[in-house]
Amino acid sequence: MCRNIKMLFNFDPPVTEDEIRAASLQFVRKVSGFSKPSKTNEAAFLAAVDEISAASTRLLGALETSAPPRSREEEAAKAKARSAERFPDARQAQKFPDARGAQGFPDARGAQEFPDGRSAA
Repeated sequence: MCRNIKMLFNFDPPVTEDEIRAASLQFVRKVSGFSKPSKTNEAAFLAAVDEISAASTRLLGALETSAPPRSREEEAAKAKARSAERFPDARQAQKFPDARGAQGFPDARGAQEFPDGRSAA
């Protein structure tokens, strides 16, 4: 769940209230273990999101830096490059989708080979 919490400080254009709230929601989801709370816990869950949002807004307003603002596009490109490095098989699965089952795993018939001779299992 926490992978969706993004760095919010020092961007041009500045972070929006919606971005702060989305990060706060992800944080509360991670801490509580609920992606969607029950009706019984909904009030406490939403109150926590509001409190985290307020604290995050205060924090971001108080932070100072001499570094130039980050570009959202550059940060997104860096994240994509890190992901490609961490998960290199994802590119191969896109090149050879016929060797994978519906869930992206080798299908129930057992290991299959890609056209270049590599095993899918």
